[in-house]
Formats: sequence, structure tokens, C-alpha cells
Amino acid sequence: MTTLVTGSRGKVGSALLSLLYERGAAVRAASAAPDKLALPDGLEPVRLALDDPSSFPAALEAVDSVFLYAEPSHIDAFVEAAHTAGVSHIVLLSSSSVLGADAAGDPVAGPHLAVEEALAAGPVATTVLRPGAFAGNALQWARALRTTGVIDLPYPGSYGDPIHERDVAEAALAVLTDPERRGRAYHLTGPESLTFTEQIAILERAAGRAAPIEVRAVTPEQWQESVSAYLPAAFARALLDYWASTDGSPAPLTRTVEELTGRPARTFAEWAQEHADAFRV
Repeated sequence: MTTLVTGSRGKVGSALLSLLYERGAAVRAASAAPDKLALPDGLEPVRLALDDPSSFPAALEAVDSVFLYAEPSHIDAFVEAAHTAGVSHIVLLSSSSVLGADAAGDPVAGPHLAVEEALAAGPVATTVLRPGAFAGNALQWARALRTTGVIDLPYPGSYGDPIHERDVAEAALAVLTDPERRGRAYHLTGPESLTFTEQIAILERAAGRAAPIEVRAVTPEQWQESVSAYLPAAFARALLDYWASTDGSPAPLTRTVEELTGRPARTFAEWAQEHADAFRV
């Protein structure tokens, strides 16, 4: 029984690879750039680009299960190729954003929802993982914290449910290895609802910074302008709308990580301690 892990260079994919490898499971590491993978001895790499259907058949050969990142561009071709190869189970890394209103029209939720719908309509049994914001998103603040010590935010009081990427990987392991968990959708959250300001304070403590971090409120327009060089306007606007909707409103939490893995989800403070060097001056 071989499991194909797509996105093997990512935080979740690489953690899942290690977990499967440690269990002695047959696993194949898939990436659009397999030559850039750093893998343990005996772990098999293969080229798989989800935007290139010609790479699907070889990657899926003799594969029983797939951990899949949400890429909608050729999802129907991927489902067909997986079915032809004899794949019996796909675990999709989706997003809790699909649970929001007008998910289909949202540039963040829409692609995830499109993949969910394609898999639901296909012949291969599918399990869906829907995490919220990854704790690792905090790394976007690292450069500013190391240089100016100031973070500009349009909604400092917006709440999130940051989840440790390893918790997502362990949840994926649980549903890949327990047939009774197949065919469901799981909403994954971290164990705490935290505002951006609270998250930054946790990073400050973890890094042991002598000078406090300043959180400076800016207008949505100012923030969008500041990210315009690398973030498309539609995505920026979707983020602003989401942050506005959660400003002052604690995020709903689940215990799904604990139910799947048998232990509580890791806190944001644990993640911050592991990555403290990124936020030190």
C-alpha cells in the first residue's frame, strides 16, 4: 500500500512524509521539483506537477492513497488518472474558508471548494481536511520585526485560530491509516482563538525581545497598497473582508485535532518557541 504525498516540500507535506516513513509505510514523495527534496534514505521521490497532467500517470503508478494539495486547474484529469491507477483514497488538504458565505466567489475559498466538489463527484473515496490559518503565517511578520520592530495591521483585533502545521500532518496520518475515518470532512483549528495583537505578543515573549513590538493600526487602503507589489488585489480585498468580519469576534474552535490524533492541538506559543530565532533581532 503506497501513499503518494503531493507538495512534499511544504510544511504539512514534509511532516506527513516523515510520519509515514517513521511508521515504515510505503510512501512516495511528490513535487514539481523532486531534485530539491531532502529525503531520508529509501524514500522515493517522483515528479508531480498538479498543473501538468502529463506528470500524473507515472506519479500515480501502484499508488493506493494520495495526500493532495488543492490545485483546481486540472483536478478532473487528476481524479481520472487516480481512478485509472487504482487509487482507493484521496485525502485533500482544503481550507476552512470553504465554510464561509459565498465561498465559490471568494478568491481564497473558491479554488479549494472547486477541488472539493470535483472529488465529491468522482469515483475515488475522499476525506477532506479543512484547517484554518496556519501558525506559520506569522513568519510574514519576521522581517519587519527584525528590522523596524513595527507591524502595520488594518485590523489588529481580528481573531484567528492558528494551527500548527504538524497537527495538520498528524490529522492527515490518522485519516490515511484508519479506514473508519474515510469519507468525511474535518474542520481543524488550533486550541485558542487569538487576535493578531495577541499573537504578536506571544512572538515577542518567545523571542525574548528587549524592546516591545509596536502594532500600528493602518487603514485597509494603506495596507492594500503596501502589499500590492506581491499580492493580487482580489486576494488582498478578500483578506481584508475576512479580517473585518472577525474583528472583535473570537474564532469558533473545534477539538478535531485531539479527536483524530489522541492529544490536544499544539498552542501558538509552542509554535512560536520552535521558530523564535526568526523573530530575534
